[in-house]
Amino acid sequence: MARETKEMSALEVGRISAVGYHFVGGVSGLVLQVSKSGTKSWLLRVLVGGKRREIGLGGFPDVTLAGARDAARATKAKIKAGIDPVAERLAARSALAAAVASSLTFKQAAEKYIEANEAGWKNPKHAAQWTSTLETYAYPTIGNLQLSHIDTSHVVGILEAIWNTKTETASRLRGRIESVLDWAKVRGYRKGENPARWKGHLDHILPARNKVQKVRHHAALDYRDIGAFLAALKAVDGMGARALEFAILCASRSNEVRGATWGEIDQKSGVWVIPAERMKAEREHRVPLSPASLAVLESLPRMAGTDLIFPNAKNDVLSDMTLTAVIRRMNEASTKDGGDGWNDSAGKVITAHGFRSTFRDWAGETTAYPREVIEHALAHQLKDKAEAAYQRGDLLDKRRRLMADWAKYCSTPSKQVATVTGIRGAA
Repeated sequence: MARETKEMSALEVGRISAVGYHFVGGVSGLVLQVSKSGTKSWLLRVLVGGKRREIGLGGFPDVTLAGARDAARATKAKIKAGIDPVAERLAARSALAAAVASSLTFKQAAEKYIEANEAGWKNPKHAAQWTSTLETYAYPTIGNLQLSHIDTSHVVGILEAIWNTKTETASRLRGRIESVLDWAKVRGYRKGENPARWKGHLDHILPARNKVQKVRHHAALDYRDIGAFLAALKAVDGMGARALEFAILCASRSNEVRGATWGEIDQKSGVWVIPAERMKAEREHRVPLSPASLAVLESLPRMAGTDLIFPNAKNDVLSDMTLTAVIRRMNEASTKDGGDGWNDSAGKVITAHGFRSTFRDWAGETTAYPREVIEHALAHQLKDKAEAAYQRGDLLDKRRRLMADWAKYCSTPSKQVATVTGIRGAA
């Protein structure tokens, strides 16, 4: 049993200097320990579960005599209630250490997420775009917040500022914040629902994107002018002009053409196989090559040191602005010669991507080819999931006839009204 002793005053305790244990009274077992270096600290010597323990109560004079007695009484009350103060303290320290070790700020988590995922992103620019968007809009508000502290009010505050003016950017930003917070939950850095989720959450707070965002289509040439444009394009020299011509004849995206390699072309069967990693839908796409598109390939030299079909002067992939530059130069040349330029119906200069719309308009309005054949030619995924589930083939033979008709249509320079291709020809 702890030794009883005379209750000392604060003045008496302050005078203690001898090395060793000094019972100060007031609470049985309360001791002031003086070390060889002269430092003083409070200990409570007490039995816990039949074992003698020395429980530290803090240093003197930071913890006064009165404070030490209060702490000693509170500790004894816990022991009487069946609580081991030493085990409780160790558990608290362990929990604190674990919390500190697992705490990350949103910025730190985002950097880890980007590092972990950038190798799997098709476009190497994605990491830079992620970082730029988050630095501009998210980090000023939540960058230094711990992940567990981020709630809906933070996310809404970030998005509301740009939702009506920069809707596309805001939508991508929301998705990126959601992805980072999902990653953090899986890794154990936060719990609970994701405050950036859209369905059943933010969709009740923010207006739907299509309600505030005006759809901006790529400026496209009227299909009745495609023959005249192709004739003018054939007169333009350069790899960019040939890439644009090939893209138009194949109704392909700019990046698909710019990254095309000779190894993807089977000239014997007249098929261009674009691997999944270069396709927007991440699925391999076979393009039937018309005689006109094969003629473009046959006119090209094979550059030493690269397998690219349309390399730049450094044998690297053409810039994404190369095809745009060709169109702009053609537009300037047309207007200088007194022409109207190459514009869409609203007077905007046409774009390389717009030729896919030109093809779609021609095919939909002037031919009887089934919609799914046309959509396959554009490498579009069918919106009707049930229809897509049953349509497992790629309709290559039907698309071959479609692309041949398109090339034939493009070969007539004058504005024209197309002859509708019969249903039998589309079968």
